[in-house]
This record gives sequence, structure tokens and C-alpha cells, in this order.
Amino acid sequence: MKKLIYPFITGIIAVTLTACGSNDEGKQSNDEDQTKTAQTEQQDQKKQQEKQMEEMQKKLDKQKVEEKETVAIVNDKELLGRDYNMALSSLQMQMQQMGQDPTSAEAAKQVKEQTIDSLVGQTLILQEADKKGYQASDAEIEKQLAKTKEQYKDDKKFEAALKQAGLDMTALKTQTAENIKYTKYVEKEIPAEQVTDEEIQAYYDQSVQQGSASGQEPPKLEEIKPQIKQQLEQQKQQEKLVQQVEELKKSAKVDIKI
Repeated sequence: MKKLIYPFITGIIAVTLTACGSNDEGKQSNDEDQTKTAQTEQQDQKKQQEKQMEEMQKKLDKQKVEEKETVAIVNDKELLGRDYNMALSSLQMQMQQMGQDPTSAEAAKQVKEQTIDSLVGQTLILQEADKKGYQASDAEIEKQLAKTKEQYKDDKKFEAALKQAGLDMTALKTQTAENIKYTKYVEKEIPAEQVTDEEIQAYYDQSVQQGSASGQEPPKLEEIKPQIKQQLEQQKQQEKLVQQVEELKKSAKVDIKI
């Protein structure tokens, strides 16, 4: 699912100080000095953090292509740079959340390949969904748009997110409709397989083993069994989805342009 995201998240830097002094007057003066010092350090750290994020964003932006450039043709569907750039940004963000650097030479190559592969696969699924008659109603689109807007405090922040993502409401509605069709197709045509208790137990045992190496106390199986079950179902469904895309590729005409 394509989501609007902010590339920058500015955290609040907490600075803890211990006041000291031999008398009240000296203590008060020292407190004031330390408060000023703390504020200055906080501002300096914030500026440094913002500068680092700006530099990182410049590196990430260099991986983008021209918005009107044709990056691939899937059957009769032309995929443009704006589609590629949005998928690229999403993948870059995922890598950063996992503590990986998407700007290294090796990672940049990997990100490019995965972005193209993701776009092609998504397009093939949507084309198959169209063939089978899956549609998104106006009511479904409006409901999903309302949920998207709820992520933002007000219309200004929502509009800023749209602008940051290079979208307008028309493009957002189109993407929302595609997402609904995609989801309907996957849920109906590629249902999640049943997960056995043995698979859940094996997954739990592996997690416990990994957690024990770091000294973490694992939760009881009963407490997290539903989450494990859901995750394993999603993994199985994803594997089937990949297989479906590979099958569709066999009869498709895919021309990568970048």
C-alpha cells in the first residue's frame, strides 16, 4: 500500500543537568547558567541533527529519476518516474527504519532493483485484477481517503504531506482506487494459508532462542500467539503472491528502461 509519509521526523532532545552550589545565590546563578547552557546545547544538537537529515535526504534524492521519464513498460502500461520515485522513497524509509543505510553503493543498487521489481509486480497484479473485474467504488475510495486524512492533525499538514509526496488529490484518489483493487484481488485470489500450531511453536522457539542471546525475557506463547499466527499468514500469502507474479511474468511483456 502506498502511504504518504514525512521524510523528516524531528525528535525532542532531552538534556538533564545537575545543579550545584554552596549557597542559594550561587545556586540560583548556576541554575540560570546551566539552563542557558542546556538551551544552547539543545539548539546546537537540533541544528546538527537537522543538517544530518538534510544531507541524508540529498543523498536519497539523488537516487530519484525525472518524473516524466519512462522507467518500464509492462504490457501496454507505461510506468513513469513519479511512480518509481514514490516506491523508491517508501523502500528507502523502510531500510532506514531497519537501521540500514540506503545510500551506500551496494544498497543503492539493491534499492533500485527492488523498486523496479515491486512496480512491475504491482502493475501485473493490477492488470490481472482489471481482467477479473475487481473495482473500487466511490464510497470505498472516500472511506479510505478519510482514513488517510485522519493521520494528520489538520488540512494544512495533510496538504503539506501531499506536496512532499508529489501528489494532488486526483493522483491520490487514483492510487487509493488501485490499492483497493489490489487488496481485493489478493484477498480473494491469493488467500492466506492455514497456519499450524507446530509452525507457531517453531517460530516462537526460534524467537526465544534469539532473545535469550541478548538476555531478554521472552513473553509466554499464549500472550503472542495471535501475532505470530498473523505474521506467519502474511509470510505465506507474500510467498504465494511472489509466485503469482512470476507466473504472470511468463506471459507478460516487460521492458525495463532504466
